[in-house]
Amino acid sequence: MANIFDKEANKSLLDRFEKLSDDTQPLWGKMTVSQMVLHCQKPLDVALGKLILGGGLLGMLFGKMAKNSFLKNRGFSKNAPTAPQFKISGVPDFEKEKSELLLMVTAFGNVGPDIITNKKHPFFGVMTDEEWGILHYIHLDHHLKQFGL
Repeated sequence: MANIFDKEANKSLLDRFEKLSDDTQPLWGKMTVSQMVLHCQKPLDVALGKLILGGGLLGMLFGKMAKNSFLKNRGFSKNAPTAPQFKISGVPDFEKEKSELLLMVTAFGNVGPDIITNKKHPFFGVMTDEEWGILHYIHLDHHLKQFGL
């Protein structure tokens, strides 16, 4: 399975993000491209320990089962719900946020799993480095497909 730590998969993500411009339109969903590049940073921030989210009862009850199903089925559906902490409003600076996202994805590829400081996902629970890598790849790939890449 592709993951953000795999050099080829990481390069593929970076190449695809490079193709985005501030006028790229989504094929589905409500986010603009500038909102999407900022949104994509938030789950990476969770793994880095920069964004701390509390877990809830649903995660405690169903998180492990949901994680296994999600990783097995490899993805999000179109218009899947977004966690409130990951919703972006307003008009972020596209070039600034795209540049920051590219730096983050590059760091995940260069440093590898050691970059992850938070081993516990707020919904899925404790995750292995491989599961974190796959999750991030799936999330970024989902949004690149949303914008035709």
